[in-house]
Amino acid sequence: MIYHSLWALWFLLPLVLILIWNFWKRKKKTPTLQFGSVELLKSVTPTVRTRLMHLPVILKSLALVFAIVALARPQEMNTKIRKNVEGIDIVICLDVSDSMLIEDMKPLNRLEAAKETIAKFISARTSDRIGLVVFAGESFTMVPPTLDYQMILQRVNEISSASSAKIKDGTALGVAMANAAGRLKDSQARSRVMIFMTDGENNSGTIDPETGLEIAKGYGIKVYSIGIGKDGPTRIPVYSRDIFGQKVKTYQPFESTVNEDLLGRMASDTGGKYYRATTEGALQKVFSDIDTLEKTKIDVNKFTNYTEKFPPFLIWALVLYLAGLLLGRSWLRRVP
Repeated sequence: MIYHSLWALWFLLPLVLILIWNFWKRKKKTPTLQFGSVELLKSVTPTVRTRLMHLPVILKSLALVFAIVALARPQEMNTKIRKNVEGIDIVICLDVSDSMLIEDMKPLNRLEAAKETIAKFISARTSDRIGLVVFAGESFTMVPPTLDYQMILQRVNEISSASSAKIKDGTALGVAMANAAGRLKDSQARSRVMIFMTDGENNSGTIDPETGLEIAKGYGIKVYSIGIGKDGPTRIPVYSRDIFGQKVKTYQPFESTVNEDLLGRMASDTGGKYYRATTEGALQKVFSDIDTLEKTKIDVNKFTNYTEKFPPFLIWALVLYLAGLLLGRSWLRRVP
């Protein structure tokens, strides 16, 4: 409860001072009789009227207190907040070709580092629809844009490399871009974003990257492209089974190359940004940057309704004052 005219409560101070003054003055003017012994007076039982002689003054004082509180206008405040949220539709397009198993990023390899960072990014969003597309030599939609973040996180955890998922290996950049763009083409969001992550260059697919880029541009999709891992000679893990059926990991030489020119044009031609992430820390910084650039627009409207609570205080003030006045002039009337 709040008070519209809080200053009115200051009237309580002079009221208390007046009551103290009147009590002291009345006590001073009270007539007295001198007795040699008060033993006889002790046997006299005070009547009900005697015990209640000060009741009219008390009732009138309480009436004034209630009147002062009513003058301060107590109110009940009810605030309603309405949020107008303009979300963003985001599709994360992740390369799952076997080269993403190269162990140059923590916690294990490029793919696991990407999955961990994507999961943190999804957990930080609140009102944006997020979809997930994976690709190697072909492309698949794992999750269309949705607000069901728990389901997306579950599917992110299930992502595996092309060989483990038994899909065609390779890097079909054009097919992946066209697939992700198709998931955003019907979006009604104020902003449509594609986060494109790969560690290679196009070497597969029926749609070339230039065509995929034109499709994304045509739908007004902003592309944030990310080149993962370091260029140059490295080793790629290869898994096989020994004669006892046990899984065995060996390594084969591999030349890692990211097509930075293509990824840069994907970003610049669509109004996005290109990043190079060669460590897990750099990859997390990239997603933090994207999170800052693509903020959900939230307009907050606050409505406050005030309900007046002074009428009951005013009614009680009137009732108590009339009761004190009536008792003081009738049953509890004092005569000299």
